[in-house]
Amino acid sequence: MDTSLSNAKRRKVIDIPEQTFRTLSVRAAASGTNLKAFIEKMLVDYADSADDSHLYAYLCEKRPEGKDMLNEDETKSFEDWLGL
Repeated sequence: MDTSLSNAKRRKVIDIPEQTFRTLSVRAAASGTNLKAFIEKMLVDYADSADDSHLYAYLCEKRPEGKDMLNEDETKSFEDWLGL
């Protein structure tokens, strides 16, 4: 079983306004794809274009425990989890 992060997927049900649904459906059709694939690609592209400094600033503010230094065992475990 492949457990790499790049292949892991999550499912989320979302509610969107009817007009948004129609607009995205038309844009998906114009792109030659279905709505689900169109939205998934938009979200992946958005996440890939995120500025790491903004993410880091947010995490420092909201999750300060992330600033704690790891000991050697924790570092090794984390690197193993990342596949490094």
